Amino acid sequence: MHFDSPSNAEINLFAENPMKLNVPFSLFFVTLLAACSGGDGKSVPPGPPGAGMPPPEVEVVTVAAGDATYTQDLPGRLQAYRTAQVRARVEGVVEKRLFAEGGEVKAGEPLFRIDARSYRAMAEAARAEAGSARQTAERYKSLLEIKAVSQQEYDLALAKAKQTEAARINAEESLENASVPAPISGHIGRAAVTEGALVGKGEATLLTTIEQLDPMYVNFTQSGSDLLRLRKAVATGVMKRADAAKVELVLEDGTTYAQTGKIFFTDMAVDPSTGSVSLRAEFPNPKRDLLPGMFVRIRFPEAIAENVIRVPQRAVQAGPQGQFVTIVGAEGKATPLPVKTGGMAGADFVIASGLKGGEQVIVNGLQKARPGTVVKAVPLVETMKMENKLSSGK
Repeated sequence: MHFDSPSNAEINLFAENPMKLNVPFSLFFVTLLAACSGGDGKSVPPGPPGAGMPPPEVEVVTVAAGDATYTQDLPGRLQAYRTAQVRARVEGVVEKRLFAEGGEVKAGEPLFRIDARSYRAMAEAARAEAGSARQTAERYKSLLEIKAVSQQEYDLALAKAKQTEAARINAEESLENASVPAPISGHIGRAAVTEGALVGKGEATLLTTIEQLDPMYVNFTQSGSDLLRLRKAVATGVMKRADAAKVELVLEDGTTYAQTGKIFFTDMAVDPSTGSVSLRAEFPNPKRDLLPGMFVRIRFPEAIAENVIRVPQRAVQAGPQGQFVTIVGAEGKATPLPVKTGGMAGADFVIASGLKGGEQVIVNGLQKARPGTVVKAVPLVETMKMENKLSSGK
């Protein structure tokens, strides 16, 4: 930086009256002092030659060959374990709703109260008629023993007693149905009718719906060709069959459901229209985190492969030449390396070719690891936590 030296006239002016010093001349001394000292007035020593920014840190995993359980993620939809549509079984006017919408009900619990005065009267009449017919049949039985009545008269009295008993049962059932009991236990939805509505007039009016939410079903499909390929790989010894007793559920936000489930239904036929096989899994749902109709992904083990390399899914990138990973190569430089993936093992890719083992693959910090950039490799924290969990058996 170049500064103009003050003239003799300006120096003499400052000596005679320092307050008359012009602004450019004062800025000259301030700038000169700032250039020779730090911001706090202290002198700044010159930096070492070649000093610069430290290399960026990247999190890496050191890959090694081992066993991997091939998994497959398939889309599915949640379905309630049981669903019951509550309908009016008798005709009448709804007097009151007896449940809280969105709550839990138990089987047999009354849900609505329908005007039951006529059904109560019919039940009383049926009880009286059944009692009278039963007494008549008992009297005719004693008279038959002394030949006071014929066998035909006794048979008719006995038949009437049975008919009136059936009518009594039917009348009492209608009286009970006037309170609309819950057919199953579970979560009840909103009411489809209000007080004062006439229901059951010529049809079984829908009143509400009950769903049993614990456990829950997950319906999904698997490609028939994938199933055939897997069976061939197991039959030829390329892979070992995995224990598919436990399956995982991946929610819409990408998180894994805490409870594991099991596959208990597999259709033995391939749908000709879709070329897929229908499957169903069951998951416990004690906290009601799962709701019917939700879209989820089923992650289930297919087979076990030996001596393969796996890397986290986010470490694999795609470019015009195909898939590749970035490793920390010689002299600590980020180096792209083309790879091919052969399937999924949980949240990891199984590498079919491109890695031999021992490479430091960058997982986090890829945006800072441009090809040829010197980086500082640190172990991936997530991997260390997972290894600690596995070693402790948790």
